[in-house]
Amino acid sequence: MTIFELPPVYRDIRAEAGAVAAAVAGFALEADESSELHPPTLAALRDSGLCGLMVPAAHGGRFERVDPLAVCVVREVFMKASAHLDALFALQGIGAYPISAAGSAEQCRRWLPKVATGEALAALALTEPEAGSDLKSITTALRPESGAGGSLVLEGAKSFISNAPVAAFFTTLVREPAPGGGDDLYSLVLVPAGAEGVSVRPSPEITAPHVLGEVTFEAVRLGPEHRLGAPGRGFAHVLATLAIFRASVAGAAVGLMEGALEVAAAHAAARRQFGRPLVRLGPVAALLADSWADLESSRLLAYRAADAAREDPAGSLDYSSLAKLAATEAACRVVDRCVQVMGRWGLVRGSRIEQYYRQARPMRIYEGASEVLRLGIANRLCRDIVAAEATDGTAD
Repeated sequence: MTIFELPPVYRDIRAEAGAVAAAVAGFALEADESSELHPPTLAALRDSGLCGLMVPAAHGGRFERVDPLAVCVVREVFMKASAHLDALFALQGIGAYPISAAGSAEQCRRWLPKVATGEALAALALTEPEAGSDLKSITTALRPESGAGGSLVLEGAKSFISNAPVAAFFTTLVREPAPGGGDDLYSLVLVPAGAEGVSVRPSPEITAPHVLGEVTFEAVRLGPEHRLGAPGRGFAHVLATLAIFRASVAGAAVGLMEGALEVAAAHAAARRQFGRPLVRLGPVAALLADSWADLESSRLLAYRAADAAREDPAGSLDYSSLAKLAATEAACRVVDRCVQVMGRWGLVRGSRIEQYYRQARPMRIYEGASEVLRLGIANRLCRDIVAAEATDGTAD
């Protein structure tokens, strides 16, 4: 179905991802229905070497720096095959990218080669029980330890953290008092999962099973070397991470749409009703055609955003948000239409189309809920229009 021609390097990466997808096909349904790590899926991902796309070449990666378009292409293929496979791959980048961007030489040396091979699983700890999209409301706190020569104490809790039960480390957003008073700073710290005072319990079961955990930090003592970047730069590093990986969420949504549409189209071609194949019935044809339009337009926007993020991650956040918004909203429309085309067969619990239906819905919430993304996108649109009018002299 693809109508966009990728350069050869990305076609090769797509082929590699396709081989992994084929390797997990026999157990993908089983993996996707579990809230625990599925070892055969992880083994297939490790053997592929594709986790190397998530770190720079200097630390065992594929490219000089993380390439968002390559990540987007892989997630397209993986999500079509297995949500569990896609999540394991994506979290390697989401949790480790701040280390690549802002980590010390020692932090990069210790963690990034293990991320590249899949030996160490990564996690990004942002959300909390009372702070979801409003990250400035987090309460997880970092404070200096009295008389300890620069040592720090971490207290708080993070909620619904992907990979938490199996992560080797948590890239953690915290607030801390500003030196000399004033507003608190938002910073990142790198917390090994085995540090004393770190505990994890499973999150509540969700509609589409996922490896999630609730993380508690109780008087976790950290040295200054656990800071990730400078104090007060936490949001800058988080936003750069989101700029890259929101675009890849759009890629995953494209893969999900493609998988669902292929199932529905095959059914519509084979199933006969009223003396003809379903696809010859006008309302069914409209459902399929509209879905293909949503799929291909989402793919082009995802690639456009990923390409922009490669050149300027922080500056491309609005485009990544736009791609994520458009593709995840389209995925829900497309899968719903595909269920309609399938009729009762689309309602069978555990079937691929029913799994796609459940897997599409969370995409509109994680890494930026659609409503929050719309606010930022609309503000950017208005700023750009006002700036253009001011430049050409048409502003009031």
